[in-house]
Amino acid sequence: MQKHIIINLPVRDLEKSRAFFSALGFTFNPQWSCENALFMNIVDGGIHAMLMTEPFFRSLVDKPLVQAREANEVIVCLSCESREEVDSLIARATAAGARIPHPPEDHGFMYDQGFEDLDGHLWNLVWAAPQG
Repeated sequence: MQKHIIINLPVRDLEKSRAFFSALGFTFNPQWSCENALFMNIVDGGIHAMLMTEPFFRSLVDKPLVQAREANEVIVCLSCESREEVDSLIARATAAGARIPHPPEDHGFMYDQGFEDLDGHLWNLVWAAPQG
């Protein structure tokens, strides 16, 4: 059986989240989605996110829900194939309503920048030279 990584994230509005992440080029699998959750494909064949309404997410945990706009627990980091891909995704995220918390960081061998999605979750996009 092939292993998958599925990141579960609470969101306030599923349709706004669908529009936001669709603008970045992510797709959704209706087979694993419902009125309370959207199964988002991040990397075909293995990395996904389950975007869940906050009430549905709360029903699965016995601790308070962290409000990502006020506090952070995790940064989702995605590798990119080039600096241009990082910049393109940042531009698309910004156009779709993302907040950019810091300017790009260029270390020569590595280039990255992040964005905050509509619900305050942090995403970092990074390109690293093959030789490291």
